[in-house]
Amino acid sequence: MAASSTAITASYLIPPRSAFAISSYRLSSLSQSRRLNLSYLQRRANAPSPRRVVVRAARVESGGVELGARAPDFELPEPLTGNVWRLDDFELYPCLLVMFICNHCPFVIHLKKDIVKLSNFYMKKGLAVVAISSNSVVTHPQDGPEFMAEDAKIFKYPFPYLYDESQEVAKEFGAVCTPEFFLYKKDGRRPFELVYHGQFDDSRPSNNTPVTGRDLSLAIDLALSCQPIPTNQKPSVGCSIKWHPGTQS
Repeated sequence: MAASSTAITASYLIPPRSAFAISSYRLSSLSQSRRLNLSYLQRRANAPSPRRVVVRAARVESGGVELGARAPDFELPEPLTGNVWRLDDFELYPCLLVMFICNHCPFVIHLKKDIVKLSNFYMKKGLAVVAISSNSVVTHPQDGPEFMAEDAKIFKYPFPYLYDESQEVAKEFGAVCTPEFFLYKKDGRRPFELVYHGQFDDSRPSNNTPVTGRDLSLAIDLALSCQPIPTNQKPSVGCSIKWHPGTQS
């Protein structure tokens, strides 16, 4: 798939000269200045174009995790509160939604408000929800824990937003992109098993399709009502998880 790119340019502000300084120039000095400026512009015109600094963000689809897989154990901190959350903390719930998100990804930003709406709605119906950020702060410091806490406050996340510093939890789940959704269901004392690993809906940041949450909502409705969920599931699409330099997923 084509990777999106963003050009980064820098601008420099030069303080203007005072009116007094300008009035003190002699005509000969102005003429000399014009000649120098003309020479400079000619050199600029003949000089090779400067290199553009481009940052590329890979667009990735979720996949590679089999339905029926058990939810991996985890133990992660919540930067907003300092609490530590474990998989066992959700044992009493019939269904668990695990979301891999981050602060900066445009695909996540596109859905943030609607993720909050969906979570608020279904948490009242018995769904447990948790979000995890596994991005490397070496390459993306804006996804660090202090900024995660700010994001959780700004968007009023009703779910814990956890920090996977080692990235081991993302690897255990098989997560590869943000956003990525894992819906688990449990029967009685049985462990959580994966029943949905697909997209939020068909909306993307640039396709002008309204955000509805249709795909994920349907899966949650079926899971909470103990009905079978279709196995033909469209993958989630988003930014790649930003792995620590020198490591792979």
